[in-house]
Formats: sequence, structure tokens, C-alpha cells
Amino acid sequence: MDELTERQKLILSVVIHEYVRTANPVGSMHLVERYHLDMSSATVRNELSTLTEMGYLRQPYTSAGRVPTEEGYRYFVGRLLQETNLPDTTRRTISHQFYQSRNDVDQWMRLAASVLAHQSRAASLVTAPHPARAVIKHLELISTRGRQVLLVLVLVGGEVHQRLITLSESVSQEQLSTSASHLKQLFQGQDVEGVQALSAQLPPLEAELTEYVVDEMNHMDALVSGEVYLDGLTNVLAEPEFSGSDDARRAIRVLEERSMLQELLARTVLSSNSMNGVQVLIGGEGTSWDELRQCSIVLARYGTPGLTTGTLGVLGPMRMPYGRTISVVRFLSGLLSDLVSETMEEELSNTSGEVN
Repeated sequence: MDELTERQKLILSVVIHEYVRTANPVGSMHLVERYHLDMSSATVRNELSTLTEMGYLRQPYTSAGRVPTEEGYRYFVGRLLQETNLPDTTRRTISHQFYQSRNDVDQWMRLAASVLAHQSRAASLVTAPHPARAVIKHLELISTRGRQVLLVLVLVGGEVHQRLITLSESVSQEQLSTSASHLKQLFQGQDVEGVQALSAQLPPLEAELTEYVVDEMNHMDALVSGEVYLDGLTNVLAEPEFSGSDDARRAIRVLEERSMLQELLARTVLSSNSMNGVQVLIGGEGTSWDELRQCSIVLARYGTPGLTTGTLGVLGPMRMPYGRTISVVRFLSGLLSDLVSETMEEELSNTSGEVN
């Protein structure tokens, strides 16, 4: 990035603030009048031309005002944006909503997605807390038909996984319930290595069932996130820059398709070990997807590294109120970290006590 003078920094900042507010190209006279700049319109016009030559602004057509470019937004977010906090009243209201809700992870996730969408006026995504390693809390076996059985695994942290398995021979529900009770008692509080270590001396039926348990736990450990919660998708579709185009719908597809979202998270926020920072992706940087070229994404992790983590974030147009969006993402990340970590630690303590 080219270094800017203090005057150029000021003008770039007010252009971005005004364009975010109006979605219209910004002219020099308008800037002087609205922001009471202590300089002439001609001086501002010259600086706008310089910033355009440097690649931070562009002119949609001759005689029009200026609009920020991707580089302009990146410079603004990286160099000029001052850290802001949500107003105290907003923070208290959001905290009250969470602490008034039931002690239920699913409800927290839905509420977080709703709050993010409302506060940012963009599309939100929240992934359920996903343990660093699958640890069994509960196990059920339900006979369906013939040799087919529904395996239900509940992990410490609340994740529920179901899988239809086919046994080598038909087994009654009574036999399955007995085996499930024994395996639950044996495997509760164990990760996949612990389950494998305890499976050596099992009778044939339980040994066969354990193979499926181990396979499913390995699959869980390979996932990069839990269930995905989305909200506010219509907010993005309503933005003027997306009117009459398919750009917003293509961007939303990244959120809605699990494989694409997993890849996005693996490339970006999950590649960082930091739990305190907020990542801002402008114009799809860090990805190769054309779907995100007109968008910005603000992402953060929450939870406790090595125990359980999730991701939350916002997707909207590049013309985004970055200060407020970053502050609400950061605040909710901290709030969910506290709630989920307390719940996870309590569950681990209870599971350990039951096993002992």
C-alpha cells in the first residue's frame, strides 16, 4: 500500500463513510459541506484525483463522484479504522437476551445469528461449537428394519450425530439396548483412541458396533465446524449494489453449501490460532471464488482452543459499516466464548464424575 498524507487519509475516510451511508458516488463539494472540511473544494478534488490514480478510489463515469475500491477499503480497515465498541445499552441488551434464554446451545446459536443479522444489517453465519476431539457423552442404538440400526452418538458439548448402520445379522431391540447401555458405560468420557483401547475384549456384537462408533468418531474429528446457522440473507439481497444482479445470490450460495463454507472457514479463520482477533476479508481475498468478489466477510472464532470452538461472522457488500460490524462480531465472540466454555467445562466435569 502507498503511504498517504494525513490529508489524504482524512479524505479517504470521509469518502468511505459517506459512500457507506448513501451508496452514491461522492463529490468534492458535498464532502466539504457535509463534513465541514477546512479546505477548498478544489483542493479536495485534487486529492480525490490523486487517490484515484493510487488505486484507492475510482470514478464510475466521467464527471461522477468517487467510490472506494477494494484497495481503498483494505487501507481503511487496516490503517484508518479506529477500534470501536458497541454502545453500553446495546451490549447490555444483547447480554440480557442470552442470559434470559434457556441454557441451550441450539438456542444460543439461533439467537447469535439473529443478533448479528440485525446489528449488521447483513447476512450472518454462526457455526455450533465443535469439539477439538470427539468425546462420547451418550450412545443409543435403535432397531429400524432387518439388520439396519440407527446409531445415535451425543458428544460432550451437545453435538448429536446419527448414522444408519447395517449389522452382519439381525438383532432384537432388547439386545441392542443392553449393548448400548454397556458401551455407554464403558466409553463415556472417551475419545476415539480411548474407545479403541477399550474395545479389545468385547463380545462379537459389541465389537462390531464399536467399529461403527470409531468410524463415526473419526468422521466427527475430521469436520472443521458444527451445524451452521444462517440469518439475514434477505438483507444482502436488498442492498442497492446487488439490485438486478446475481452477485448476492452467488455469494449466499457459499454460506448455504456446506462444502464451500467448510473450505472458506478452513482457509481463513480456522487457519489462525488466535481466538481474540477478527478477520476481515474484502473482495474475497484469501479465496479463489468469484462469488465473493463484490462482498466483504467479517469472521471471528469463539470458545476455548483445544476444547471446543465455533465461528461467527457477517457477509455483506464491500460497502459495509466496518466499525460497527467488527465491534458486534468481536462482542458476540467474547460472549459466546464465556457461555460455551462454562457449559463445556461443566459437562466434562460431570462426565468425569460419572465415569469415576
